[in-house]
Amino acid sequence: MDFEIVMQELESLGSERTKKTYIRNGAHEPLFGVPTGKMKPLSKKFKNNQPLAEQLYSTGNYDAMYFAGIIANTITMTASDFERWIDAAYFYMLSDFVVSVTLAETEIAQAVSDKWIASGEELRMSAGWSCYCWLLGNRPDAEFNTSKLSNMLDQVKMAIHDSPDRTKSAMNNFIYTVGVSYLPLHDKAVETAKEVGPVEIRQGTKKSSILLASESIQKHIDRGPLGFKRKHVRC
Repeated sequence: MDFEIVMQELESLGSERTKKTYIRNGAHEPLFGVPTGKMKPLSKKFKNNQPLAEQLYSTGNYDAMYFAGIIANTITMTASDFERWIDAAYFYMLSDFVVSVTLAETEIAQAVSDKWIASGEELRMSAGWSCYCWLLGNRPDAEFNTSKLSNMLDQVKMAIHDSPDRTKSAMNNFIYTVGVSYLPLHDKAVETAKEVGPVEIRQGTKKSSILLASESIQKHIDRGPLGFKRKHVRC
C-alpha cells in the first residue's frame, strides 16, 4: 500500500520542465520529473523505511530511486546493499547524489568508497570520490586519517586528467572539499589545485566545461571562514 501511495504522490509532484532537465543530464524513462525540494514533506511520513526504499529503488524510475535514498535506513544497509544500488545507478545523479549520499551516513562509508575508487569503473569511482566529499563536509576532522587524505590528494593530482569525465568532476570536487572543509590539509589542497590546473569535462555534443578547483576554493575563502560542515548529509 505504501508503495502505491508514494508512486502516485511522486507522479502528482512531477513537472515536464523538471523532467526535461533531468533527461538533459542523463536520466531516462521512467521518471516523473519531481523537484527534489518537493519530496521532503513526503519523506517525513516514510523515513527509515528500508523495505519501501528497496521497492522504490528497484523500479528504475529516477524519482522513485532518489526518494529511496532519502528514506533508506542507513543503519541496516550493508556493503552488499550498496553494491546492488551502485549497479543500478545508470548516471551520475544517481551515483553521486543518491548512492554516495546515502552511503555517507553509514559507518562503512570509507571502506566501500575506497573499493569503488579502486574499481576503474567511471560511476563507481565517481561515487567513491563524491562520498568522501559528503563525509568531509559533514563529519568532524578528527574522524579522518590525515595521511590517507594526503595520499588521496596525490592520487588525484596524478590521475585526474586521464580519468573518465564523471570521475574527473568528482576528483576536482574532492580537492575543493578538502580545501574548504578539512583544515589540516587546506594548504596542501590549495597547492594541489594549482598543480592540477584547469580540468576539462567533455559533454557529448555540448561545448566542454572547465573546472578550476583553485578558483572555487578562493571564492569560498572570499565569502567566509574555512571548515564548512553541514548538519545533515541527506535532506
